Amino acid sequence: MPLHDHSRPPLRNRPRYKSLNAAWATYLSNSLNHGGLPPGYRAYPEVSVGIGLEADVATYEAEGARTAGDGNGAVATAVWAPPRPPLIVHVDFSDLEVIEVQVIDDEGDGRLVAAVELASPANKDRPSHRSAFAAKCAAYLQQTVCVLVVDIVAGRRTNLHRPLMEVLQVGDAAASAVSSDLYAVTYRVVKAGERTQLEAWPTALAVGVTLPTMPLWLRDDLAVRLDLESAYQEACASMGVPM
Repeated sequence: MPLHDHSRPPLRNRPRYKSLNAAWATYLSNSLNHGGLPPGYRAYPEVSVGIGLEADVATYEAEGARTAGDGNGAVATAVWAPPRPPLIVHVDFSDLEVIEVQVIDDEGDGRLVAAVELASPANKDRPSHRSAFAAKCAAYLQQTVCVLVVDIVAGRRTNLHRPLMEVLQVGDAAASAVSSDLYAVTYRVVKAGERTQLEAWPTALAVGVTLPTMPLWLRDDLAVRLDLESAYQEACASMGVPM
């Protein structure tokens, strides 16, 4: 089944990109776990929407907490009113929508070795979202995690490759290597003597054309084939998309 344009009638909002990508991530994980990965590796679908925050020190209000001096043995705590902040600016926190497949070294140290990122309209709709997506991918690559970005979001006249190359500061030639709005690219970072280099396998996608099989690197010397088309067909069928 060739790639559909999910941004136009009759498929616009049926299903939503988020639902389709979530199903796609599940079927991609299944294909990897049932013959696609060698022993010792495991794939998991990961879906999250919104801002994920982690704190080294977290403060919680305990359920049923008492105020100081209520006669129940609570210790009085002084309330401090700091001065008005000297800096107040408006910010745009990006609600980073993450729909991906994570491949874990299940028998080693449990390290993440590869991530398949399925782009959504929310990842592309404004500069701050594109920057957040690029920063996430760059962080993976810095940890030598292979990253495969698959972007089938039609109707957004931009791509996520250029902001990633800008974050990595690798020059205009690399940023121009992907000019299509629809594309798939496998990225990995490897050592070449004393230098660290980025390697990429870009493929242009098009509505009406079958999706490709892409390389997914688990180690410097070990790659597996990821059949995007078969999992896409299964996801579309599960969502009731006409064949």
